[in-house]
Amino acid sequence: MQIHPTRAAVDLTIAAILAVAAAVALRLTAVLAWAGALLLGLAIARAVTRIAVARIRAAGFEMLWREPERARRIARGERLLLRAEVRNRDTRAARYVGLRAVASPHLSLSVDPAEGEVPAGGRMEVTVTVTAPRVGRHGIHGLSLEVQGSPGLFEVPLTFANPYGIEVLPGPAALSIHSARGGRSRQVSESGRPGRPAGEGSELKELRELSPGDPFKRIAWKASARRGKLMVREYEQDERDVVWLILDASVELWSGVPGGAPLDLAIDEVAAAANRHLRRGDRVGLAICAARVLSCLPPASGPAQLAAIHAALAHDTATLDADRSDLDEADVALRVLEHLRPLDPEGASDVRVTELDRLARRAVEVKGRAPFDLPEPRAMTPRERVLRGYLAAFGMGSPPRQEPEQAHTDRSIISALRRAMSERPKPTSVLIWSTAGDLSGRQELEAQLKSTPRRGCQLTWVPMRFGPGLTRGGDVERAVADALELRAEVQRAKGERALRRLGVKVARPRAKAAPARQEADGVSR
Repeated sequence: MQIHPTRAAVDLTIAAILAVAAAVALRLTAVLAWAGALLLGLAIARAVTRIAVARIRAAGFEMLWREPERARRIARGERLLLRAEVRNRDTRAARYVGLRAVASPHLSLSVDPAEGEVPAGGRMEVTVTVTAPRVGRHGIHGLSLEVQGSPGLFEVPLTFANPYGIEVLPGPAALSIHSARGGRSRQVSESGRPGRPAGEGSELKELRELSPGDPFKRIAWKASARRGKLMVREYEQDERDVVWLILDASVELWSGVPGGAPLDLAIDEVAAAANRHLRRGDRVGLAICAARVLSCLPPASGPAQLAAIHAALAHDTATLDADRSDLDEADVALRVLEHLRPLDPEGASDVRVTELDRLARRAVEVKGRAPFDLPEPRAMTPRERVLRGYLAAFGMGSPPRQEPEQAHTDRSIISALRRAMSERPKPTSVLIWSTAGDLSGRQELEAQLKSTPRRGCQLTWVPMRFGPGLTRGGDVERAVADALELRAEVQRAKGERALRRLGVKVARPRAKAAPARQEADGVSR
């Protein structure tokens, strides 16, 4: 049990030590006795605090979530209210300060009330306000508070390990998350937009005489009876756009302030584009590219495709796989052990961070308490996959790899572009979200863009933005951020000119993220 002195205890201790030194130097017996009594009182207060906290813990001091689910789904930037309660089964009240939530760094949390008292044999309701600036699966690992002893001179930190999951989708997914599932409100028209060519469709174009080869089901019998000859209905052929969205998800694009990094903004822009086209009845496909193709969804339409695109944008861009993570196996094991000890204090108390096989076995046994049930991330060995799977299941995440991978990402973009152009039906529009730097160092991509056929297909490049992700704190940080932004703007302008010379349309983001609700349904007071 760790015991920390408060500011008052530190001040009293310093005063007592100085008094002892002065009393010894000046031979003042009364002052020496007073200082010694003060130090003795501090020792007694420390012992009383230890005994009181041990008694509270033994009687039952716990935290429970009052939510029916083990995980909630929200949109990026949305605010969610979670309810919890702290229970005290002791016969004495427990006073605490500094109540806070222990969670993923990609979650912004506030706890109310931050300090107070849990009555004897009672409970206290706690409200946790959650906002998420970045997509993905993130975990709230529990609550932590500082319990004060009766004199108020010492504090004991207590942590309640009770995992809860927050699944964060792109900002434009807010409406689909909270709208009713099923029914006419979620249906998409199956007829598409009528076009000029004749063929099978739903819009009548004309009545004409029967010709050899016309199917009998298209004979207009009433019109034929009136005119005395067989007439057939000619319909306008239904047409739909086939749209491919290609996203550059290189690890270096996660750099910047969470929520303002280039990839944070691009994910919302891709989701907004998917929303627009799917609402019109278009067929939309998605390819997420990095050093390898992370995800590829063939073109389809309807609410199921929209949900699949939102999920792919939120989860397939993560950096838990070994080839995208800055953590090696030893770093992952250390994080797993630190998280495992509060959850399994008896089983993990004697496990060392160097005992990787034993740690992996304990992780498998405790993983059942995780809020997410996910496939294991990619790794070199089965043991490392288990450890990384533990991080993913509890929403712990991993920092992105430091080495840039733009050169390898260009090859993945080329592969996705070739696949889009080779599939049937051919796409009518391909939109690529990536950096618009100078193409002189990206010869393979330049050659592919030059050779991509333009007939019947609009190729559009949407440059990523770097400015919002730069930190602008003091004067020095502001000057550095301005210089970096200016450099990025010059490279972007140069790259856009090169793209236009290749016949590629350069576009700005057309829509921002849909405004998220202030409170998620079901938890507003």
